[in-house]
Amino acid sequence: MAAKPAAPFIFTFDIGTSSLRTTLVDGRGRRLAETTAQEAYPLRVTADGGAELAPAILKRAALNCMARTLGVHRFRFPISGVAASCFWHSLIGTDERNRPLTPIYTWMDSRCRADAAALRAALGERALHARTGCMLRASYWPAKLAWLRRTDRRLFARVRRWMSPAEWLYRELAGQARCGLSMASGTGLLNALSLVWDETLLDRFQLSPAHFNDLTEAPFESSRATRAFPQLAGARWYPALGDGAASNLGSGATRPGLAAINVGTSAAFRIMRGGPVKPFPFGLFCYRVDAARHLIGGAVSNAGNLRAWCLRELQLDETGVERQLAARPLPAHGLTVLPFWSAERAPTWDEDHRGRIDGITFSTTALDILQALTEASYYRIALIADLIVKRGAAQLIVSGGIQHSPSSLQRLANILNRPIYPNAEPEASIRGAAVYAIEREGASVAPLRLTRPIRPQPVAAAAYKRERARQAAIDNPAPAE
Repeated sequence: MAAKPAAPFIFTFDIGTSSLRTTLVDGRGRRLAETTAQEAYPLRVTADGGAELAPAILKRAALNCMARTLGVHRFRFPISGVAASCFWHSLIGTDERNRPLTPIYTWMDSRCRADAAALRAALGERALHARTGCMLRASYWPAKLAWLRRTDRRLFARVRRWMSPAEWLYRELAGQARCGLSMASGTGLLNALSLVWDETLLDRFQLSPAHFNDLTEAPFESSRATRAFPQLAGARWYPALGDGAASNLGSGATRPGLAAINVGTSAAFRIMRGGPVKPFPFGLFCYRVDAARHLIGGAVSNAGNLRAWCLRELQLDETGVERQLAARPLPAHGLTVLPFWSAERAPTWDEDHRGRIDGITFSTTALDILQALTEASYYRIALIADLIVKRGAAQLIVSGGIQHSPSSLQRLANILNRPIYPNAEPEASIRGAAVYAIEREGASVAPLRLTRPIRPQPVAAAAYKRERARQAAIDNPAPAE
């Protein structure tokens, strides 16, 4: 018999690059699966590197999912809090009434690559990286702000507030929003040591703290949201977490010796630390979970989005792909791939590198290309893992869409040549956002138990070690500078 749900109950958003989900999570960190709702939405991508999301589409998805989740709930128990996980680094500019003046510029938008390079020349990337925990690259706000000011100075001057998609959505639904340290740390504008906006960068763009929502982790209550959704009466709205921070919390990768790998639209490898920020490798990130905890890791731009591209453009039957890939444990396709369909990130950050497939012949199949692209994205994860996981028995907890594919999990274990532990909760980010709120509600959540590991297969691991060397030979990445 399933255990009875326990208070406090948290209504939780998971705002992703390609879809939005809502659900209820109980005080033990258990997602009430019957309350989970999801709605997908498209990005507008352009040949010059644009990757935008329409704010109205995001709001419609949120309202639809809220109605479904709270319709299932039907006042069965009081909801104590509202929490959110949101994709990091993306931003929107609004007027004083929260009306969007820009689209949501996502982390994938790389039209500002030249502006990022100009900022590196002017400000010095290593000094900024040491202060903010972020590289001076296209993924982050400084480059996007510089690009928008250069290309549309009049529009830039009209913006009264810059914020993350989660903050804009909160203001639309609840009438106000606050910027937590987690979301702020993913902008590239927060001083990771003093935990205030970086004065050098604000001065660069003639901005002040008034151009952002209040920087605080304190929750608020909302009468506006209660009018639309009376089930949320009295609920405290907690500032959104960056999706990576939420994923570590939701997977239980919060202690020394544990690392989180998430493979969804993009991918990342992260460890969590407490206490003061210590020196960390150039090329990796340092983001906040809250004032007491931070993450060290690296992100890969090209992961599940490559799989989606293959399924769509190569017209592969998704229902048959899993069975076919499971029958191909070795990289016998003869292809070597640079998987840079969008500007790549850690650890080398060569944003001008473009995708490339070597070795195509008349015998190459669509399935060969899908397998090679998948492997190539996992090689990038392995590069990051090599920088973070030194000798030792680090346990790697894996979450994200990859969990729907047993063959992909086995392939990742073979490429990393380490055991991996699929997350017991497949929706790590949404659970993690709820865990954050539960902690602040004064409750504690027991750590998830590790699942049975997927161990590397020696023959396949040796084959992938050779293929990683082949990829490195054509990649020849220059160190991030």
